[in-house]
Amino acid sequence: MADIMAENELENISGESFDISLLYPRGAEEKRCMTESKDAFSVLELSEVFEMKNSDASNFLTSDKNTILYRQDTFRDLISCPEAVGVLKKCVPILSDILSLRRMGAESDESGDGYLYSITEVELYMSLIEILSEDMLPLGERFHGEAMKSFCARVAELSQSEYHKKINERLSELTSRVRDIKSVVIGVNLDAALRPESAGVLAVSGKRVNGSGAVERILRFDFKTDEMTSVAPLVPFEKAMNENEQNAMRIAVNNAVSSVFKSNIRSWKKTVRAYVLSNTDFLLRMLPEIEFVSRAVSVISELTRLGVALSYPKIVDSSRPVFSARGLVNPVIALKTEDKMVKNDLEFDEAAGMYLITGPNRGGKSALTCAVGDAALMASLGLPVCAEHLEMSLCDNVFCHFPQNADDSVNMGRLGEECSRLSDIFSKVTKDSVVLLDESFSSTGAYEASYIASEVLCALSVVGCRTLFSTHLHELSLRLEELNRSFAKYGGVPLDSLVADISNGERSFKISRVAPEGKSYAADIAGKYGLSFESIMKKLKGGEK
Repeated sequence: MADIMAENELENISGESFDISLLYPRGAEEKRCMTESKDAFSVLELSEVFEMKNSDASNFLTSDKNTILYRQDTFRDLISCPEAVGVLKKCVPILSDILSLRRMGAESDESGDGYLYSITEVELYMSLIEILSEDMLPLGERFHGEAMKSFCARVAELSQSEYHKKINERLSELTSRVRDIKSVVIGVNLDAALRPESAGVLAVSGKRVNGSGAVERILRFDFKTDEMTSVAPLVPFEKAMNENEQNAMRIAVNNAVSSVFKSNIRSWKKTVRAYVLSNTDFLLRMLPEIEFVSRAVSVISELTRLGVALSYPKIVDSSRPVFSARGLVNPVIALKTEDKMVKNDLEFDEAAGMYLITGPNRGGKSALTCAVGDAALMASLGLPVCAEHLEMSLCDNVFCHFPQNADDSVNMGRLGEECSRLSDIFSKVTKDSVVLLDESFSSTGAYEASYIASEVLCALSVVGCRTLFSTHLHELSLRLEELNRSFAKYGGVPLDSLVADISNGERSFKISRVAPEGKSYAADIAGKYGLSFESIMKKLKGGEK
């Protein structure tokens, strides 16, 4: 069959496919990925929340404002139209199958069955376009963002083109010829001693070979029989041959069948490479995006079900780092515990470019620290964040300095390992970064820890980045004025205090911007669990009785 369409017509159809993306506007710099934030994404456990099979959500972190706004429109469309997400989810396994076929096809050159993979891939592609055409296009009027509107326009262009119709006809023709093959008629030339000398395919048939009555005909030397009835059965090669011999047999038969369809398959492969593979590639490139947006919408839906307030962050341009949150919640804790979450407010302003968070164990310090990082990263993905309102300037990276496993510090000691990681952060941090420290330097004594922490805080103050330091070093919180005077000498931003509330040993998990009281709340906690001296003595006296 002649080529269906000239090459210049093919270019007109497929030339725009490379510009369509659910996550990146046309011409966006995808390289502006927040590469250093991938570690923070894992430490904050967001990698578990957004777990996927074909990609990693952290690959989509960006610091480009236009990209974030573009994605916000995409997620508004998909969250308001769950049917569209259902369609995209149906596409994921089909695209995964096409990827598998690509891999098998690349390995099939020696076996001669690559043509089957090509045809199967086109079948999957056509079914994919059919799903998108029938299920996604009717939803098109509900979309307002550029990504989904462009995606639907591309699907409409593909599914409604004359070329698509003709290739569908060609597919039906070829598949009917190939898929209907049930047997191969092989002729074998024998020498004078009746040993196989050469062999070849005589025909292919849509009927299966019938072996009944073969022995009787051999004994009668009666070879006049139906053409699809075997004269003598061959021993099943699975039983009679080793693996290499079996592979050789398969390769020979496949090559023979391929030869029968040689002219058809040659033109078919040209058609596939010129058009179908191009458009399959366009969809395959979108597979990680499709999987990510589908997973992300599922996460957002679950948070909504749990009653967590969600809002799209307002991205502002500012000469100083901005982060102003109202009703901030930690999404990981909400999803894991399904408890009603305590909301907290937090604002980095001219009086506080950094915060020191003190208070009791399990009082909400780490939860708030992580919630700030979660919000910054989810905003960078273009997602709504877990807050009633969030206004922030762009974040170029999120750095976490949290306690790590003992195995990570075997070679240099825990304190050495902590200092090494901090040194690495300082080689990359900018004023647009977010730095989160949780119980840093707890591996050494209070005096040494306070000294190192004050040096680190001073340096971060000079950088001017948004910093949260959750700590039990209450001595630091009592030195706020002294520290800020020191920071001011170097032009650094001020440090302020946040305190985890507790009353009568009961945690409220509320974090307040108040002056520190300089106590560890140990007496309250000891009293709650009956570990004050009086409580212990009462138990001991009771035990003596």
